Amino acid sequence: MSTRPRASALRLVMAQINLCVGDVPGNVSRVIACATRARDELSADLIVFPELTLTGYPPEDLLLRPALHEMVSEGLDRLCAEVQGIHLLVGHPEQTPAGRFNSASVIYQGEMVACCRKRHLPNYNVFDEKRYFVAGDGFCVAKVAGIHIGVTICEDIWTPEPARAAADAGAQLLVNLNASPFHTGKSNEREAVVAERVGETDCPVVYVNLAGGQDELVFDGESFVLDRHAATAVRAPACEEGLYPVDFAPGDSGIEVLPGEVSARADEEASIYKVLVLGVRDYIEKNRFSGAIIGLSGGIDSALTLAIAVDAIGADRVQAVMMPSRYTAEMSLEDARAEAEALGVAYQEISIEPPFNSFLDVLSDALAGTQPDATEENIQARCRGVILMALSNKQGRILLTTGNKSEMSVGYATLYGDMAGGFAPIKDVPKLLVYRLSEYRNSIAPVIPRRVIERPPSAELAPDQKDEDSLPPYEFLDPVLEGYIEQDLGVRELIALGFEAEMVRRVATLVDRNEYKRRQAPPGIRISKRAFGRDRRYPITSGFLNAQLRRNGK
Repeated sequence: MSTRPRASALRLVMAQINLCVGDVPGNVSRVIACATRARDELSADLIVFPELTLTGYPPEDLLLRPALHEMVSEGLDRLCAEVQGIHLLVGHPEQTPAGRFNSASVIYQGEMVACCRKRHLPNYNVFDEKRYFVAGDGFCVAKVAGIHIGVTICEDIWTPEPARAAADAGAQLLVNLNASPFHTGKSNEREAVVAERVGETDCPVVYVNLAGGQDELVFDGESFVLDRHAATAVRAPACEEGLYPVDFAPGDSGIEVLPGEVSARADEEASIYKVLVLGVRDYIEKNRFSGAIIGLSGGIDSALTLAIAVDAIGADRVQAVMMPSRYTAEMSLEDARAEAEALGVAYQEISIEPPFNSFLDVLSDALAGTQPDATEENIQARCRGVILMALSNKQGRILLTTGNKSEMSVGYATLYGDMAGGFAPIKDVPKLLVYRLSEYRNSIAPVIPRRVIERPPSAELAPDQKDEDSLPPYEFLDPVLEGYIEQDLGVRELIALGFEAEMVRRVATLVDRNEYKRRQAPPGIRISKRAFGRDRRYPITSGFLNAQLRRNGK
């Protein structure tokens, strides 16, 4: 049993756990197990779980199925029946005659003693809550161990009204349940916003966040507590499940937080790498794949993807396949072998020359009189896609694609070739960040050869091919893409920032023209504020870019 400080009037446990969307009975069992441990081993008065605990987040259109709500009702009944001696605070959808609410209930000794209904329903970026829920009051107040606790849910802490209403209703401590997905810089944003609420209410705030991957989203945890002075009193580690106790005691001016463990923040590269590993692991495990297959080219993208996969599920469950062609450099073969050996994965070489030649023979009459171009290059990529998908089907392993955000943005990828696969770990990672993440991974243990990091990138689909034959240098391309995609800057604005006009027009044209490719790409992990997929929903058929260019007189 955890020793509780004598001064503690209330011990609260933050349950930063990884849930499975839709598995209501399994999630309920997790809640019961965590509550039992918090009560018996940690001497807790209250355990707080994330937003929509019982369904997982985001349940999306599962919320439209009556069977889900039947399971939620059964789950709440089970919690009331099976958990005694500790207060539970759990998130769940609530179907009522007045509508469907995103709710959180306080359960104690078999009864639901208080219920909070989320007021502010986010409907931007990856969020679509107005499709599913109606707005509630935004707070409730419950008494636990003599302390009045105000409860709010996720988005409601980002605006002043719900927290202030809870404080006006007598709350001495605020608790916020969250399912807040990662993007770069998000941790600082959360603590800054919560600090504003502390200043407005003079109440400490407990912020409990979900941990785990769900399709494109990764919830990074980093649950925390700010004291009445807006100082961080407790912070849970990122991307890790756990039960984290926090002690509170009455002070001269209000409820005080007793000092606890404050996990240090990792730098940007380390944070992103941990998120990528967690996202890959959960996608593979929650979808019950036996392992992963990766096409290893000897280049930096596939090398980084291989390292992420190994760190996610272990070397024994990862297979690397090198598929050389007539254009593959010897150094690429050497580096691919070195990467596989350094990471301890099964490695195989399968030449694409036989199928490539067969396709050329089959198409010889149809292509007669034409010069080699992207057609022949794409045939090579598609030969590789067929081989990798055959191995994936046979072994029950997921094929991880290796394309980065820079390539996906401008369509520098082959449909049914290198885009073939089930999940895209670095889909939202720009090329320059790929280099930084590779350096970070090598700082842990050198697994990516220096030559892979230092040599000019190439698809090796034609003689002496380099990426810069088809694309602007990544040092210029990535900032333009960030402005156009993530900041919604137009051609005129980007040129005004000093980017070369012709390059901006070319890049914008490539981005807009290749929306059809991205619609057919596998899902991938979101790390930016604006990722392709649920974050950025652009029409495939659109005259908007041409209208921009005409407006600019070009």
